[in-house]
Amino acid sequence: RQQKWKSSVSTQAKMPPCDFVPEKYESYPYERMKKIREQNVSPSLRMYYKKPLLLHQGHMQWLFDYKGQRYLDLFAGIVTVSVGHCHPKVTMATQKQLARLWHTTNIYMHPSIQEYAEKLTSLLPDPLKVVYLTNSGSEANDLAMFMARLYTRNFDIISFRGAYHGGSPYALGLTSIGLYKHGVANGFGCSTTMLPDVFRGPWGGSYCRDSPVQTVRKCSCLEGVCHANDQYVEQFKDTLNTSVPKTLAGFIAEPIQGVNGAVQYPRSFLKEAYRLVRERGGVCISDEVQTGFGRTGSHFWGFQTHDIVPDIVTLAKGIGNGFPMAAVVTTKEIASSLAQNLHFNTFGGSPLACVVGAAVLDAIEEDGLQKNSEDVGTYMLLELAKLRDKFEIVGDVRGKGLMIGVEMVTDKDSRHPLPAEEINQIWEDCKDMGVLIGRGGLYSQTFRIKPPMCITKKDVDFAVEVFHSALQRHMERAA
Repeated sequence: RQQKWKSSVSTQAKMPPCDFVPEKYESYPYERMKKIREQNVSPSLRMYYKKPLLLHQGHMQWLFDYKGQRYLDLFAGIVTVSVGHCHPKVTMATQKQLARLWHTTNIYMHPSIQEYAEKLTSLLPDPLKVVYLTNSGSEANDLAMFMARLYTRNFDIISFRGAYHGGSPYALGLTSIGLYKHGVANGFGCSTTMLPDVFRGPWGGSYCRDSPVQTVRKCSCLEGVCHANDQYVEQFKDTLNTSVPKTLAGFIAEPIQGVNGAVQYPRSFLKEAYRLVRERGGVCISDEVQTGFGRTGSHFWGFQTHDIVPDIVTLAKGIGNGFPMAAVVTTKEIASSLAQNLHFNTFGGSPLACVVGAAVLDAIEEDGLQKNSEDVGTYMLLELAKLRDKFEIVGDVRGKGLMIGVEMVTDKDSRHPLPAEEINQIWEDCKDMGVLIGRGGLYSQTFRIKPPMCITKKDVDFAVEVFHSALQRHMERAA
């Protein structure tokens, strides 16, 4: 029966035209690729979809598989392709540098590390002016933890439940999603606190979050008071009073949670949390791995949407448009605590990475991608909200700019997660109709939509129509 459904997937939606022609695929046949994957690639690297995609080429917001079939990429290699697959400006800059110099390590000067450091830090407010370049977000968060502990001479760090800050043994202590936890000792000195999730948490209303779309929950607030915020702040204070010493090393949070499904907090929560943490001698770390570089639309950095200035900022993913690079940006004082001894990163700040990073910043500015994130993202959120109002199983639509979550439920009253097999079918149908979306949340119940920031409103119309068809077919199946 399932097979019948799969083969009859169709939609009225017309995929927007694209004049790019992919090269002919000339590698191993699909089945051989699959076999090598099963035998020689670590099984911990799981793949999406029943019949995993074999992708061959990318162009801006589009991906092409080995047969030349085109897909609209709404997940961007897990929020990493910021300016578009194989963006011509970034590709050209990289090719030029490839022929000039790949690697010296940072024991010598080369032009691009200084040029990039100046360019990147000019986009951050004072006193965030010192950068340490690494290769991945986990590495950056590891280093941020390390710096916080060295600088404050305290040890304990607080993170939110539902947070994802990396999978390395050190950062795993901050990551608070059961699926990523392995049965080895981790998280010494790391405490989690209640997530101020205004949709799924105990408190939340219809004005809590900084998003064009609010929850369907009713608000019990008086003028100028956010009841949900006050309750979540009380929970945070409870953690401070019970779970950690009275002096802290720090607190880390994503401005909008990524892996957990674009979860947003009440508007003034982080401001209050930062104040409480600093009172106890801790530093505040903003994990901008997914929210940085204009993705939220209204601001270049996610922390700016909360009207706060962190002490340490971690960056990765979109920083390199798919090239492995990351950064920790902090103050002179905090950075100097690391200089008491040696701390070295072989590939961090390589000539190649710095050229890629600079080209990405140029592309964001020249292509107007922050503004595009705001315009196209807001349009998409409002279109998806219409589907939430139409379908009982679409529990919540949320986000800001092109950082969007659609949380699926059995019904809006109970907010129970929609069972995995039902979500899988909707997800597979979207793929079969040409749209790739991500998954997240503690129960994998939230669709994550975080496309390259170059997508258009026409792409959105197509994607929303495909999603609508998939939901419609789900209702027919259920009936």
